[in-house]
Amino acid sequence: MEAWTFGGQPGALGDTTTTLVEGGSFCVCEQNGDILPGGAQGLYYADTRLVSRWELRVDDAPLERLKVLPAEPYHSAFLGRIPPRPGRADSTMLVIRDRYVGGGLREDVTLRNLAEEAAGCLVTLVVASDVADLFEVKAHRIQYAADIETIVDSTGLKIFSTSRSRGARVIAESEGAEFHAIPGLLTFKTVVPARSEWRVTLQVDPILDGEEVPAWFSARNPVERAEPAMRLAAWVRTSPTISTTNVSLAQALRRARTDLGSLRLFEKNRPNDLPTIAAGAPWFMTLFGRDSLLTSWMALPLDQSMALGTLRRLAELQGTKINLLTEEEPGKILHELRYGVEPGAPASTGGQPYYGSVDATPLFVMLLGELRRWGLHAEEVRRLLPHADAALGWVENYGMRDGFLWYRRKTDRGLINQGWKDSFDGINYADGSLARAPIALAEAQGYVYAAYIARANLAHEVGDFETERRCEKQAAILREAFNYRFWMPDRGYFAIGLDADGRLIDSLASNMGHCLWTGIVDDDKAPLVARHLLSPEMFSGYGVRTLATGMGAYNPMSYHNGSVWPHDNALVAAGLMRYGFVTEAQRIAEGLLDAAQACAGRLPELFCGFGRDEFPTPIPYPTSCAPQAWAAASPIHLVRTLLRFDPWVPYGKVWLAPALPKGFGLLQVSNLPLAESRLMVKVQEDDVSATVCGLPAGVKLISEPRPPTLISVPDSD
Repeated sequence: MEAWTFGGQPGALGDTTTTLVEGGSFCVCEQNGDILPGGAQGLYYADTRLVSRWELRVDDAPLERLKVLPAEPYHSAFLGRIPPRPGRADSTMLVIRDRYVGGGLREDVTLRNLAEEAAGCLVTLVVASDVADLFEVKAHRIQYAADIETIVDSTGLKIFSTSRSRGARVIAESEGAEFHAIPGLLTFKTVVPARSEWRVTLQVDPILDGEEVPAWFSARNPVERAEPAMRLAAWVRTSPTISTTNVSLAQALRRARTDLGSLRLFEKNRPNDLPTIAAGAPWFMTLFGRDSLLTSWMALPLDQSMALGTLRRLAELQGTKINLLTEEEPGKILHELRYGVEPGAPASTGGQPYYGSVDATPLFVMLLGELRRWGLHAEEVRRLLPHADAALGWVENYGMRDGFLWYRRKTDRGLINQGWKDSFDGINYADGSLARAPIALAEAQGYVYAAYIARANLAHEVGDFETERRCEKQAAILREAFNYRFWMPDRGYFAIGLDADGRLIDSLASNMGHCLWTGIVDDDKAPLVARHLLSPEMFSGYGVRTLATGMGAYNPMSYHNGSVWPHDNALVAAGLMRYGFVTEAQRIAEGLLDAAQACAGRLPELFCGFGRDEFPTPIPYPTSCAPQAWAAASPIHLVRTLLRFDPWVPYGKVWLAPALPKGFGLLQVSNLPLAESRLMVKVQEDDVSATVCGLPAGVKLISEPRPPTLISVPDSD
């Protein structure tokens, strides 16, 4: 059994591919629509590659790519043409492949004859499935199933592996064509009339646990009536709308809303449940602990149901026993949920949790507290509170040692590093050498601190003053210990962590920006932290690097050692703003929005850390996920940061003190959800006040920043 997750960097897909995504399914293909064998391309669902080859030919010739027309995240049209017909200098046959991905695949293929005489065509589709597990593909270690069988019938092909109990059915529907199917090949002989068209609809239905499930975009129903299309339309219709004169911001927010909508996960057997969120395409189309929690947090101004759905689902999967292989422990929140099937293992559509992360558990408690501040109903909090207490129980009983939260994998099959920088070389000393576990990460201590504060506030609200006092005491002890033990006064910044011997892991990294976000940093240390984060060694011009240029492991083309991650920067900017470093937070926001504009509005998972003074555009990281959930949520969180919008609905307060950068222009947010109300916020740059309409009854607007040291319950006047 391999590790559930991949502790390095997945193989690059190349810049000639296109990715379509919907929920837990995605398709990676060439820009002419073909899925080529031998690499990572394919149609995936439930962590299984349903289709590993999908090549369309007309008269035995491959299609010449003309253009990809992206539409929704699950839908693109691939325009191509075939070589010139006999006797003609130019091609007269346009091929349109309208593809919809969801569960399986639907592809409407149209041949448009632009000539003045009819064209006889032989259309062939070469199709194959290796039923490979996603992790096998990602790690380039495919264990091919020896029992894959292809069955031919009048509608197409059924490809199935008995040992893995998975496969796919390929169905073809066309009129006016002679249709034949043999294993691995569908053929259509047709005549396309002059100045006319011929169409065929191809559908791939997944087979999971031996059961065939129709693709979500079925050929038997109009596309607009498919469940993903209706869900996305409703999501856009009910989401907040933003009017702004800032073009890059408007573009980034539109893309963020659409991408987050497509990454939402709905349980097949529980369609009425609130959604969770997948981490990103192509490799992480599943529920994660850390990623889903942070994404939900950053997306709160857009939608709070996703955060509640994520909390509910993670609570259901919370650890109850000790299992060394999965790293499950009582109270622990999972790292990720996987649906793939290892060779020889029984199939399961219920998912296989892996618990190897140190930070998802305190983040669970943090999000519950934050969601209550946004007006989550007290009854929902009551139902989730035992899970929050179990999570803090895990922190205290399994994670803490010598007053700090540590991690070390339980077997050689788990992740070596279990914070957000989870690549094998992501935690290192200033000289470049790797830290040895167990490790106590700086930001993980901040998450625990904020979790204690959140739990104390929840306790105060229900009159549980004993729990309130205990949690506030634990938070105070941790804060004092952290600022003493992790601070390096000779360098003026916090160590990234402590190693197995209690030695400081002394590299200059972005992790301490998360500590600002959680509020664990003492006020006297914050100015030096801010100065380092925005120094030339750390700030590339587009964002804060994960590792400073002067460190031994620095590599701007690495995954975690010098690259720029949008979500990392969004949290750093929020931390800087919390401590009053307005100009510094604005610089990060402007850099990220410029990067988004250079990427057609879609921030990738990460990009290279080269300086903006060297290259005038962000340099892509080859294996970066796109769309990626917390990258998509980053522009939304940046807007909240720039507005300095901090609600505390149970105590009738909303702080709002806009700090828009110069040249930012007008910003108006309508339909912003808060408790049971919908707000409208309108602000102009250089205006510290804002027009606000629709506040919930009894909630007072405070036109100043929330005090950075305000951690406990505010006065309720």
